[in-house]
Amino acid sequence: MASVEFRNVTKTFGSFNAVSDVSFSIGDGEFVCLLGPSGCGKTTSLRMIAGLETPTAGQVLIGGDDVTHYHPKDRQISMVFQDYALYPHMNLADNIAYPLKVRGKSVTERHGRAREVADVLKIGHLLDRLPSQISGGQQQRTSLARALVYPSQVYLFDEPLSNLDAKLRLEARGFLNHLQRDMGMTAVYVTHDQAEAMALATRIAVMDQGQIVQYASPIEIYRRPATTFVANFVGNPPMNLVPVDAVHGDGQLQLSAIGITLDGLTMSSAISAALGGGKTLTLGVRPEHLAIAEPGAPNTISGQLFANENMGPESLVTIERPDGSRVTARIFTDDHIALNDAVTLGFSREHVHLFDGAGNRIPADGE
Repeated sequence: MASVEFRNVTKTFGSFNAVSDVSFSIGDGEFVCLLGPSGCGKTTSLRMIAGLETPTAGQVLIGGDDVTHYHPKDRQISMVFQDYALYPHMNLADNIAYPLKVRGKSVTERHGRAREVADVLKIGHLLDRLPSQISGGQQQRTSLARALVYPSQVYLFDEPLSNLDAKLRLEARGFLNHLQRDMGMTAVYVTHDQAEAMALATRIAVMDQGQIVQYASPIEIYRRPATTFVANFVGNPPMNLVPVDAVHGDGQLQLSAIGITLDGLTMSSAISAALGGGKTLTLGVRPEHLAIAEPGAPNTISGQLFANENMGPESLVTIERPDGSRVTARIFTDDHIALNDAVTLGFSREHVHLFDGAGNRIPADGE
């Protein structure tokens, strides 16, 4: 396995910047997810690692070697595509063994290796079948087997689970998680599904408009999102974000908005610097950090009941505030929650996130 590094990589298509001056590194044996919405540059970044696209500027390194202008065949990489890209006229054995065939390996060697990998992926009994004769999950494993049949430095995955149904996606995700850790492979995985990224990655690069907005472990991104974009993109339901007016004095910060009460916060240097750009901040709180509270209690958000979705062990309670914005709470209970039209949701101050006028997270004391 090997490391991967981007050094000030830019990729343009005409006047459009798909990737803009991106730098990051992936350690040997890491599983990194490129996460973001459609058009953010994640697939273009993956294709530059593969050699399917050439950077307009900057360098791509694999194992410390500059491979910016190497052909894909010279990079020692394997790739699993979104549509699996299996040859319909070949049986599974020949599909899996194809990378060995193009490298001139003997029939005996490539079929033996294909069976070995197929057995590991639990599709050894299907090797005589055509791709059209197996399920989507089995096709996904066949594509994965083809990527693994020849040792590579880096394994690339372009949304390989997006064509599977929900149950198969969960099974395949767990299998891929186990396989990567068992093999210690260096993997780069493109997805727009934040649940996949959280479950699989050792680190996540959240991308937006051709740039990496935050690059950190899944738990760091979830607990300390760098921007309101990350806070709104990671989490299901996402973090609640509410604009608030800031007033400070005597070392205390008061935040106010219609339907919100919040005890005074200590005025830190980071908050003071953030207020230099204006008096409006954004208050963020995760749905699971909200609970039903008494009206008039401190640290609350109030509004009218908009929806109460009973999910069994939990309920998603959504209220609509006077300004029309909505706030969702994840209430953990097995009981049905009977609510009046007026609903108050409470939170603890340690679970509050603050973002400045530009949408950047304000560090809490001690960070």
